[in-house]
Amino acid sequence: MPQPVLALGCAAVTAAGSVWYLPAVTDLRAGPDRPLSRRTAAIACLTGWGTLGAVAPVLLVATAWWVPATVVAVGGTAAGALWAGAALRHAGERRETARQWAQLPPPSPR
Repeated sequence: MPQPVLALGCAAVTAAGSVWYLPAVTDLRAGPDRPLSRRTAAIACLTGWGTLGAVAPVLLVATAWWVPATVVAVGGTAAGALWAGAALRHAGERRETARQWAQLPPPSPR
């Protein structure tokens, strides 16, 4: 398949992915109102979609296949690492929340 066709496909999929990356932008703009795990997951989402968006112009400019493949590998690795970090942080936040709820006194009978 010619590279311009792939570039057009990457651009179209990136535009259609706004249902995922626009809420991620909203989470980041909310700042400390959102948990850190959610903001990290939003950064991972934006990194993944940004990688796909970056591949489109690279496909138009580069003649060798290893150039867009490198962009995908670097962006995918970064997004995966951020997502894994967000998942670990979310698990820690859930444990902390459960610990805090367990410390509450039992309700008094009426």
